[in-house]
Amino acid sequence: MDVGQENCTAVTEFILVGLSDDPELRVFLSLLFLLIYGVTVLGNVGMIALIQVSSQLQTPMYFFLSHLSIVDFCYSSIIVPRMLPNILNQEKAISFLGCMVQFYFFCMFAITEVFLLAVMAYDRFLAICSPLLYTVNMSEPLRMLLITACYLLGTVCSLTHLCLALKIPSYRSNVINHFFCDLPPLLSLACADTSLNVLVIYILATFNEIVTIVIIFTSYLFILVTILRMRSAEGRRKAFSTCASHLTAIIVFQGTILFIYCRPSTGNSADTDKVAMVFYTVVIPMLNPLIYSLRNKDVKAALKKVLGSKLPLKCHF
Repeated sequence: MDVGQENCTAVTEFILVGLSDDPELRVFLSLLFLLIYGVTVLGNVGMIALIQVSSQLQTPMYFFLSHLSIVDFCYSSIIVPRMLPNILNQEKAISFLGCMVQFYFFCMFAITEVFLLAVMAYDRFLAICSPLLYTVNMSEPLRMLLITACYLLGTVCSLTHLCLALKIPSYRSNVINHFFCDLPPLLSLACADTSLNVLVIYILATFNEIVTIVIIFTSYLFILVTILRMRSAEGRRKAFSTCASHLTAIIVFQGTILFIYCRPSTGNSADTDKVAMVFYTVVIPMLNPLIYSLRNKDVKAALKKVLGSKLPLKCHF
């Protein structure tokens, strides 16, 4: 028997190492993440509900923003509720099926958000560069087509990674040095050749990043040219204001992705990756509704109006 294969076996469960073994730090982290998750749920569900009940937010921009809140809520809820008891408990096991399901849904919603932010950049391009034709160009059928494409691309990419991961017959260990079932640390435990898995990760990640960054960069290049041609200072200010929240969300989200996947490996890269992934999976879903509510006059005005009146709940998806 090959020496490298002696301890290889099929696994029925994995052990998640988590973030820290320090008892005091574990209590602090659990309380901190519970607070962040509470704000995340309140912010995203509140944003979705506000967009549904507010007539002044029934525009393509807020249609996409409501789906951004849905995606943020979903992929945060896939990670945090499972992570909180694992921080406090010594028993940190997760079943093989549970691990695969967690990875699949996290990957699906994360990739969906990558494309959704690009679609929102295209929406801002149409709104600022062709304001008179905006509602015609960004019609309801086109909105539904774009949002469906975002979810479909996320599903296909995630399903591809999952199918390849399920083909791994055995693992050297069932201890994952992470706080959730992410694919790279899982592949590092595999006994089988994972070069195809790594290649597919590289190809799909490169494709997703190039396509979305090109769409975002091109859209904002045309937006910038259009804004600079405006004669009215007030018009330029309003145009910049409508893009500020979206640009902030893109910089935070894409910047974190590029930091995680496009930096050189170091000796403490595992711990650094876990810290970066905490920001990516726990903090960013909380930040997005705050960014759009604190920097958006329409959202603040709609919130004041809704809180000051009793409106029946009407769905506008």
